Amino acid sequence: MIFSNHSSAPPPPQPSSSSVAELTSGVKERLTLQDRAAQPSSSKTLVIPRRPGYGSVGKKIEVRANHFLVEVADRDLHHYDVTITPKITSKKVNGSVMTQLDTMYRESHFGNRRAAYDGRKSLYTAGALPFTSKEFIVKLQNEDHPASSSSGSSRKERQFKVAIKLVAKHDLQHLKEFLISRQSDVPQETIQVLDVVLRADPSLNYTVVGRSFFHPSLGIQGELGDGIDYWRGCYQSIRSTQMGLSLNIDVSAKAFYEPLLVTDFLAKHFRFNLSRHMSDEDRLKIKKALRGIKVELTHTEYAKSYKVTGVSTQPVGQLMLTLDD
Repeated sequence: MIFSNHSSAPPPPQPSSSSVAELTSGVKERLTLQDRAAQPSSSKTLVIPRRPGYGSVGKKIEVRANHFLVEVADRDLHHYDVTITPKITSKKVNGSVMTQLDTMYRESHFGNRRAAYDGRKSLYTAGALPFTSKEFIVKLQNEDHPASSSSGSSRKERQFKVAIKLVAKHDLQHLKEFLISRQSDVPQETIQVLDVVLRADPSLNYTVVGRSFFHPSLGIQGELGDGIDYWRGCYQSIRSTQMGLSLNIDVSAKAFYEPLLVTDFLAKHFRFNLSRHMSDEDRLKIKKALRGIKVELTHTEYAKSYKVTGVSTQPVGQLMLTLDD
């Protein structure tokens, strides 16, 4: 199609003075609204779009959402640094140590305050503890060890020193002003602290994968075959919305290996008998099934976890290990 400068169409109608006035007024109003809007003062500033209007046509319905409003108590959050000696790399063991610490010392030394622990280095309380720095001794019984029995005297016991030191105080006033629109900067650090607090208890009671929690009690579970089960769980995060703080919870699912001894796992799902020789075909099949899986040693004094990287071509009775001096 070729456009020409000449056209037989009638010329467009000239705008009337009233339409020009309306257009000018609309532009001025928009410019005024833009001028009134506060310019972002930092990267944390949250600019919420204005609602254009409310629906007036159709049938009104009620919608259920996976968001739950969060009310913040009128108490500042105190942040404490935690150092556990000897050093532990397992969040699970760290959590067990801090749970035992809470059981032993909450009433006598913590002023009966509950604390939220992130599994590593941070502890949070609503209100200050009666001290700014203190060390505690915690004795933890290794009840998961197969050599443990019902009698407390025969259980393996470990002793830890836990040092707790005040490092910061998170003032919730900034958050409150933000929620009532008096403050435009999102108090992201405070929201992250509240997220840690809300995740503390579920982290102790459920299996944690990323930001999600899984447990057989959280929904329907089933078998996927070859020793793999699926568990239902949930993902949670706290967010700032126009209505205030909101706890967002999403349903999720994940595959888990059946908790069995490795030998029982192979016998049940691969029909492998340890009394017979392992062929190359069997070894490759088992290697593919086990690679990357975390297994827990049961022959050591304390339980240790490692990831499977491969399957040896030699029988266990012929393996030789070199120990460093």
